Amino acid sequence: FEKLCSISLSHINVYACLVCGKYFQGRGLKSHAYIHSVQLSHHVFLNLHTLKFYCLPDNYEIIDSSLEDITYVLKPTFTAQHIAHLDKQAKLSRAYDGTTYLPGIVGLNNIKANDYANAVLQALSNVPPLRNYFLEEENYRRIQRPPGDIMFLLVQRFGELMRKLWNPRNFKAHVSPHEMLQAVVLCSKKNFQITKQGDGVEFLSWFLNALHAALGGTKRKKKSEWGEVLGGLSGAVVPLLSPCCPP
Repeated sequence: FEKLCSISLSHINVYACLVCGKYFQGRGLKSHAYIHSVQLSHHVFLNLHTLKFYCLPDNYEIIDSSLEDITYVLKPTFTAQHIAHLDKQAKLSRAYDGTTYLPGIVGLNNIKANDYANAVLQALSNVPPLRNYFLEEENYRRIQRPPGDIMFLLVQRFGELMRKLWNPRNFKAHVSPHEMLQAVVLCSKKNFQITKQGDGVEFLSWFLNALHAALGGTKRKKKSEWGEVLGGLSGAVVPLLSPCCPP
């Protein structure tokens, strides 16, 4: 879910309660996380930005290697070597709930009426050049955008979703696209929504153009590695989304 406090709705200094899964702001005296720990005796919290664990209300950091699986699920990372071998292995992974799945071939939750967007996102997640680019955050983390520009949020959220889809250590064999879709609603100025159906091909066209612009592209589509990746995507993905094509 979106990383904001369930009480203050703030994005600043948010902690996840590892007992009930709710998000709370702060960990100091009288903070929402502190009060939650006292009232419900829930004591272990994860800072969603620093990925550090704390015990509340005593307010000390917990250092325990057994918690690393949780931080990896929240923020999976991929090495260049791992990415290079993704298409050469078909090893099933076992989720924490006991189900098996193939990384990259996992379901996206249907929140309300977002299946049209899910189909596009899943198709794009299996286009190797695009997948490889977004699995390695270093490729775009330092791109400079104008102050107040919100479109780069699409890039960040799509990268996060891509890494979760290809995570070999997921807790479940499905992934929530909630944060990604919230970015779509915001950046498209509600032209594409979660609550009503949209056209998959229209969403694909808008999404690729928005990614291209957010990554520093221009309407002239000057030649670049990123531009070449985008150039062949529409022709490759649109047939997969056409209702006249068999699945």
